[in-house]
Amino acid sequence: MEDGTVERARPRDRILETAQDMFHKHGIKGVGIDAITEAAGTNKMTLYRHFDSKDDLIIQCLRATACKAGAMWEKFEIEHPGDKLAQLHAWVRMAADCLTADGRGCDMANAAIELSETDHPARRVIKELKEAQRDRLVTLCRDAGIGQAELLADTLSLLLEGARVSVQSVGTEGPSAQFVRMAEGLIVSFRGTAAG
Repeated sequence: MEDGTVERARPRDRILETAQDMFHKHGIKGVGIDAITEAAGTNKMTLYRHFDSKDDLIIQCLRATACKAGAMWEKFEIEHPGDKLAQLHAWVRMAADCLTADGRGCDMANAAIELSETDHPARRVIKELKEAQRDRLVTLCRDAGIGQAELLADTLSLLLEGARVSVQSVGTEGPSAQFVRMAEGLIVSFRGTAAG
């Protein structure tokens, strides 16, 4: 029975990874089920055995993306145990690396733009996942001794979102090139306000 479970898991994982990659590169609406199954080396029947619909597949892809982001937070804690300020600076460096590594931006933000129907089931999931990321950044700012932790977290989040849009429109040599300098300046400023 365990062997059968492992075999069934492999096609699901392959479909999920393929869909994530294709949605990231081509957009959710630019990729159909036929293209996903072909690229994953499977068929529609297998896909629908693991996912109820394309919407379900989209939701699972977004959750998998959020899971990968969760590993990032754990990495900060491992690399800087007990030093929340160092973890906050590590978040800034990671965000900057994401800006230069891939001009496609945030999968969740891109999905929110593409799935403009307010009642689309993925929109609720996007909101939930984005709020969880925000809460984690607020907690990190607070634990780093920032007095206005929510304001700094929101400011850093908006700076990152703006930098992502800038990369897509004018490339990495545009205003996004100043992301680390701006983010670090914000952290210093907010810490100074707390100290004052």
